[in-house]
Amino acid sequence: MTRAGGDRTFARSTAMQDRLHELVPGGAHTYARGSDQYPEGMAPVIARGEGAHVQDVDGNWYVEYGMGLRSVTLGHAYPPVVEAVVEAARAGVNFSRPSVWELRAAEEFLEQVPGADMVKFAKNGSDATTAAVKVARTATGRDLVAVCSSHPFFSTGDWFIGTTEMDAGIPASERALTVGFDFNDLGSVEALFDRHPGRIACLVLEAATGTLAPEPGFLAGLRRLVDRDGSVLVFDEIITGMRWARGGAQGLYGVTPDLSSWGKALGNGFAVSALAGKRELMELGGLRTEAARTFLLSTTNGPETTGLAAYLAVAEAYRQLDVVAVMEEQGRKLADGANAAAAALGIADHFAVVGRPSCEVFVTRDHLGRPSQEFRTLFLQEMLERGVLGQSFVISAAHTDDDVERTVEAVGEALMVYAKALGAGSCTGLLRGRPVAPALRRFAAPRRIPDPSALQPVERTTSLQEEA
Repeated sequence: MTRAGGDRTFARSTAMQDRLHELVPGGAHTYARGSDQYPEGMAPVIARGEGAHVQDVDGNWYVEYGMGLRSVTLGHAYPPVVEAVVEAARAGVNFSRPSVWELRAAEEFLEQVPGADMVKFAKNGSDATTAAVKVARTATGRDLVAVCSSHPFFSTGDWFIGTTEMDAGIPASERALTVGFDFNDLGSVEALFDRHPGRIACLVLEAATGTLAPEPGFLAGLRRLVDRDGSVLVFDEIITGMRWARGGAQGLYGVTPDLSSWGKALGNGFAVSALAGKRELMELGGLRTEAARTFLLSTTNGPETTGLAAYLAVAEAYRQLDVVAVMEEQGRKLADGANAAAAALGIADHFAVVGRPSCEVFVTRDHLGRPSQEFRTLFLQEMLERGVLGQSFVISAAHTDDDVERTVEAVGEALMVYAKALGAGSCTGLLRGRPVAPALRRFAAPRRIPDPSALQPVERTTSLQEEA
């Protein structure tokens, strides 16, 4: 692991990133992967990955966290998944009729999620969640969608993006159809139903997040309120599914939604997502209904065989190994070590690793105790210098004890620099460039030519919101 002041360089990555900006809007295909999410001049372009490690085009190796935006739980290039995908590809990847992979994957998924009667596969979580909203509107004949305002991201669909800072291009009439409620606050949900009687089609939320767990009775209370109102309960299991438990957060907490959307860990990084739920709702997009049909999910690549083969191989891996238990064990070790390092330096009030052990994030606060993008960037910078890449500490089952120990060591060294900045009341002179910016923001900051001699960071709007 290269130490600060070592020979780590980002020259080729920076050149490739500049070229990407010329060819791809934003320079990446997901906003959370953008170069503005990393310290200036330190946004690695990845060449390969293996297990919990990745190598960039400059030859630097890193222990990586939040792999594949939390989609990789078994490790990069996990052999059984790769072999299953190769085998499926050799037999053809797309046909004019359903393939055996569709039946196998559906049977496997419905055994994994016993609260669901039917499932339909797609390629990304946004499409699955938007399909849930559409079928809920069909079933109820209502137009309003209630989303949990405590959660950062649900879909690229207009119905959700209209609620974010990046609402350009979305008609006001569309934005007005989404309303919000608060997590762990049944009163806020009851107030919505009272304010919009007979108009709310569905409630959309994550049953838990890395830093928010449901209080006793909250999810069951939602279930009762939705049943009383006649609306639809939708759980977004894009992150929680197969990271909280094999059967998702709904299985862990014992509350069955009407519909749930899945993605990320289903394919260990391969493109596969799912919408699952009650038969009477799902059939509104099928052929066994007398009602007006919903155009639910109809995609050319949804049934593509390699994604479904990846899911089947992942499901088999979860049967052979308690993947969630491994992630939680390693995550606890990482949090304990990192938090101990902060405590030893007397800065535990300014830096902490928090959240569910399988989905941890780090919290960065400035000398006044305020959430700080500037101090977050300084920490990211120092970790990159020491061979650790990640916007979070979301772990995988591929992270070994050695990976965790190396990370904790890097945290300890990085926090020495962090503590120095806290003492000075500023990152000036320590942060080499501008702070990272929120992924979902209204305006792109003006691009400037990097000046190696310029150490003053540029102030930007602070936010801890991360695109999921």
